[in-house]
Amino acid sequence: MAAKGALGGLLATGAMSVLMLAGSRAGLMEDQPPKRIARAAMAGDRHSPKRGERVVGMFAHAGFGAASGAVYAVCCRGRPTPALPALAYALGIWFVSYEGWVPKLGILPPISGDRPGRPAVMAVGHIVYGLVLARFLNRLNRAQGGSG
Repeated sequence: MAAKGALGGLLATGAMSVLMLAGSRAGLMEDQPPKRIARAAMAGDRHSPKRGERVVGMFAHAGFGAASGAVYAVCCRGRPTPALPALAYALGIWFVSYEGWVPKLGILPPISGDRPGRPAVMAVGHIVYGLVLARFLNRLNRAQGGSG
């Protein structure tokens, strides 16, 4: 179950990332949160751009998305996963991250204090993540003769 969820989480993160890039290109986001998180985690001043931060951010985002998908799949135990719980899970990840640990570490402002565009793009991105994850898990479970 965890492997299915990790694969679904990776696919869902890819879909979410496409939306995030579109949000950046539309001028709604100054830069990508995964890149900012990687920048803060890398050696040196947490706010100064660093060589490789984009690639590190991309891999970290994919890993976080895969791990989150694995956790969700284990919680579902192969049962059908309706859209609403998947959306709640994905929006919960967004809220806990962007109102919790990300601002507490001084990486980005909390949702309530951020530029209007970024929270909107990130919320919609997490909605996409939840929908893609649920759809993938349900299809994979059906294809493998499960109840999903």
